[in-house]
Amino acid sequence: MRNLFFLTAAVLALGAGAARATTFTGSAIDPVGDFLTGAVHDADLDLTGMTVTYDDVAQTFLVSATLAGPINTGNPGNYVLGVNTGSGAIHPFTGVGQPDVRFNQAFVLQKTGAVNNAAVIATLSGSGFSLLIQLATLPATVAGFQPGDYGFNIWSRGPGNQLVDFAPENRMLAAVPEPATWAMMIMGFGLAGGALRRRRMQGRLGVPA
Repeated sequence: MRNLFFLTAAVLALGAGAARATTFTGSAIDPVGDFLTGAVHDADLDLTGMTVTYDDVAQTFLVSATLAGPINTGNPGNYVLGVNTGSGAIHPFTGVGQPDVRFNQAFVLQKTGAVNNAAVIATLSGSGFSLLIQLATLPATVAGFQPGDYGFNIWSRGPGNQLVDFAPENRMLAAVPEPATWAMMIMGFGLAGGALRRRRMQGRLGVPA
């Protein structure tokens, strides 16, 4: 019984360690060329996808976006990340067919890499960019709202701050548990179950544990 206890404790510790190291991810793909009516058709303002990853050890969000073409600093425009940390009840884009875009915080990224918040680290690379944001910069605004519940949208703006494109289209993006976390937990429970079956077999055969 003592051996089983120690094995179970080790498995649970392994599972707890995996949970602490869990990342939460969510992603969306946006069609190429789906510019809003009347918007400038610059490829570097055409959002084609985004991915959000939350690392609960570092307590950081990494938000990445892909574009239809390389970022051209010679063309006017910027990118806005809207985040719903629980109280996002703003629906400013209903008139352009985006009624589900909700956010209570927004970060503006210029094509030069400058962000309107010094705590956000931006990286531009070819046809894409990423924003690294500390959880402390995005505190929950509703009790019980967890990082995995946060919603994310990115939209681009062209000359005169004209709206150009959204990703994801017409919906919020929420993070989901990484499959590797579940695999680790299942493996742990499998080890514990195997040890229990082996001990029962030894008991039936009269073999000391």
